[in-house]
Amino acid sequence: MSLKTVLILLGLALATIFALVCVLLTRERSPRTCQSLPPEQEDTEDGQSLVFADLTAEEMSQVVRYLRGHLGVPLVEASRAEPSENCIAWLDVQVPAKAEVLRFLDSGGARPPREALAVLYFGQQPEPNITELVVGPLPGPAYHRDVTVRKYGGRLPYHRRPVTGREYKQIDALIHSELKKAPLFLAACCDSDGTDLVTLTTAPRGFRSGDRVTWFVLFHNVAGTGYYLSPVGLEVLVDHGDLRVSRWQLRKVFYNGRYFASTGDLEQEFVAGALEVVRLKQPQAEAVLGSMKPRRPPGPPAPLQFEPQGPRYSVRNNHVTFQGWSFAFGMNPNTGPRLFDIRYRGERIVYELSLQEALALYGSNCPGGMSTRYLDGSFGIGRFAYELVRGLDCPYMATYVDRHYLAETDTPKTNQNSLCIFEHDSALPLRRHFSDSQSFYYGGLRRNALVIRTISTLINYDYIWDFMFHTNGAVEVRVHATGYISSSFLHGRGTDYGNRVGPHTLGTMHIHHIHYKVDLDVDGQLNSLESQDMEYEFVKDPWSAQNTIERPHLRRERLEREDEAAFPLNAPLPRYLSFVSPNPNRWGHPRSYRIQVISFAGKHLPTNSSMERSVSWGRYQLAVTRRKEEEPTSTSVYNQNDPWTPTVAFADFINNETLTNQDLVAWITVGFLHIPHAEDIPNTVTVGNSVGFFLRPYNYFSEDPSVDCPDSVYLSSEQDAGACGDNPLACLSSAATCAPRLPPFHFGGFLNL
Repeated sequence: MSLKTVLILLGLALATIFALVCVLLTRERSPRTCQSLPPEQEDTEDGQSLVFADLTAEEMSQVVRYLRGHLGVPLVEASRAEPSENCIAWLDVQVPAKAEVLRFLDSGGARPPREALAVLYFGQQPEPNITELVVGPLPGPAYHRDVTVRKYGGRLPYHRRPVTGREYKQIDALIHSELKKAPLFLAACCDSDGTDLVTLTTAPRGFRSGDRVTWFVLFHNVAGTGYYLSPVGLEVLVDHGDLRVSRWQLRKVFYNGRYFASTGDLEQEFVAGALEVVRLKQPQAEAVLGSMKPRRPPGPPAPLQFEPQGPRYSVRNNHVTFQGWSFAFGMNPNTGPRLFDIRYRGERIVYELSLQEALALYGSNCPGGMSTRYLDGSFGIGRFAYELVRGLDCPYMATYVDRHYLAETDTPKTNQNSLCIFEHDSALPLRRHFSDSQSFYYGGLRRNALVIRTISTLINYDYIWDFMFHTNGAVEVRVHATGYISSSFLHGRGTDYGNRVGPHTLGTMHIHHIHYKVDLDVDGQLNSLESQDMEYEFVKDPWSAQNTIERPHLRRERLEREDEAAFPLNAPLPRYLSFVSPNPNRWGHPRSYRIQVISFAGKHLPTNSSMERSVSWGRYQLAVTRRKEEEPTSTSVYNQNDPWTPTVAFADFINNETLTNQDLVAWITVGFLHIPHAEDIPNTVTVGNSVGFFLRPYNYFSEDPSVDCPDSVYLSSEQDAGACGDNPLACLSSAATCAPRLPPFHFGGFLNL
């Protein structure tokens, strides 16, 4: 081999080594751009937010053990308890009084004792009643106190208790035993012997205090589909008010527009040929209304959202931080999601933001539909927030959190992954401008927000509860409705109450009204309420006095009293309504937060209705009251089964007290009228079925605080737009190489049913 050949080979070898070294160095640098960001620094490293934390499973178990050993009465587990026995209905954390919490959070005061609220049904007493006990301190309870009379002004009558799962099973057994008395009718009308028919409860249960008489609607049941769309036309009225189950009775039967005293009478009418029967066939799974099974094989994967360097938010216990935001989160087993101590840049904006109630009120020409006014808190908005499906209910890479509850059992239950937290890219600018005059530049910021979400399944409906935190200091609260419509059997003039959506199915019209509590503390606890709106004034132009100009001018008004601040549901709301601080911003305006409501609510129940006071919060799209510790909620879970003598009547909160420089609460109602239509089959879609409200800074800052967001983009005609150091968008091509390793898909949501 010649020297020249050796030198050439040596040169090639050196070049190869150099290239490999460059590749290795490049590969060594790449992972650094993909390294996870350090978690956002906590501003409460000592766990102050735990003062609001839900009970742990261990704390629940300790409370049950304490109650079993210290009440001196026999307690039967609620899942087995007869109405004539005593049981623990449910537990929740007892959130301390606001003054105690603020002394602890803001002034270095002692941590308030941790306590639980225990609700018990005492059926085995001379006067059966519902009792609420506060048990503490946790984790090792040593005392309890009865708070029922202090909270409600008297004892709670036993008939107001929500219906338990055990009671529903016993009612079901009664109904199916009565159906056996009409075998020929069932075979003709429903192609059934009754065993495959399922029941759906209505509520409230009667027409006066003390009633516990409920209409149940019967449906064909097909496994894997929504039975709510397959009514058979049969409905029964059950009296289940007696403490002895053996005394419960079927009071009335309805079929296809006619009423009967019993299933036996119904059978006699059918045998005599005096009954018009609509002969239904057993629905088949492949053709039944309501099947959600895919009709096509899977296509290409949809877009996937991921965080190249990991989450830009932090979740520690019940505390979340994100780009200046911090808050504590939790879940009431009845009323659902609740947030506390919401701060932006270290300043508290909201002390409490919580869901209060969800009302669904129906119309129909069938007795079950026409008498239905569901108050979902009594069923369990928080308790029935089940496991979320990764990648569909929330982004695949969201943070998923378990929630624990104890209801109708002595053993805590866990809804795994039932709350999710994620940063959401709306694919929309938060703000932007392209300058094409004088100087050429572009400035903008993407509209990213932190979302905390949970989804409740309440019989047929699914409610998606969102709380969103924007980088401009705004909070957005939103609810989407989906799931199945409820339906009636189509007969007579049924379409006066909805639309036909199947061969014999009437989609019944209804309203959804949702109520929230917003305890705003804007630059301190003491706030006032101010409205701003526009008027036109007609003025002569000042430069010639010969022409008229229609000039908009601003009308500001301080609302001094509660009566002025109670805005009826369907009346115009001031376009700007703000909680204002006594303190000015840099420009001399009061630091404020504006409430902006987005709602399409139907009409509220007429005030002359015997049950209207139980939902009197629905009179108002917005009402502002003085905050009082004895007015913690706008309603009660006991209102559902005795709406005629409501345990809590929100209308009583409004008594014209002064609102100037006080600790104030905004109570907000949002909702929509739903007239079901063909496109609600199989499911109602979320598109167009979303309502909510914003809390927006209004002169709270001296400029938009999002200017400090590191995601801001600025391009000029004089810079290199492709330089990663100056333009974060230019870094995305390399960031895309940091796609995360996705955890395997898992779903265990059926395990707790």
